[in-house]
Amino acid sequence: MKAKYLVHGAAIAAVYTALTLLLMPLSYGVMQIRISEALTVLPALTPAAIPGLFLGCFIANMLGPNGMIDMVLGSSATLLAAITSYKLRSRPLLVPLPPVLANGLIIGPMLYYVYAVPVPLWACILWVALGEAIACYGIGLPLLKYMSKRKSIFR
Repeated sequence: MKAKYLVHGAAIAAVYTALTLLLMPLSYGVMQIRISEALTVLPALTPAAIPGLFLGCFIANMLGPNGMIDMVLGSSATLLAAITSYKLRSRPLLVPLPPVLANGLIIGPMLYYVYAVPVPLWACILWVALGEAIACYGIGLPLLKYMSKRKSIFR
């Protein structure tokens, strides 16, 4: 069982990292639609997704353009969102909400204060949250519904 947990977590980390880097122009910036964030619904199906998403985000941010601050804050936002999504697993419509809120409230201010993005703070927060909502509700929620029917993959 422990080996399966590690394999699931590693696979999720690899897919998250690959999607983020392959779609780099969409993955970083004020108006980012990080398609890989759609995977943040997976903690509703397996707790192995929590460390997998954290590690995938950490590696993607390590290789991305925003440096150490993004590695720490971005990965922390994803970890917080993954844990909260796991806790909301019995309420599928709410599962995508934690990544939207965590990233909007953590990454938005990071972009404004650390990287001095020349738009108001509220705009940074809303733009990041909107990009997250597109990824998490537009792609993640259908993914969750599809994968819920195939839960045996995670057993």
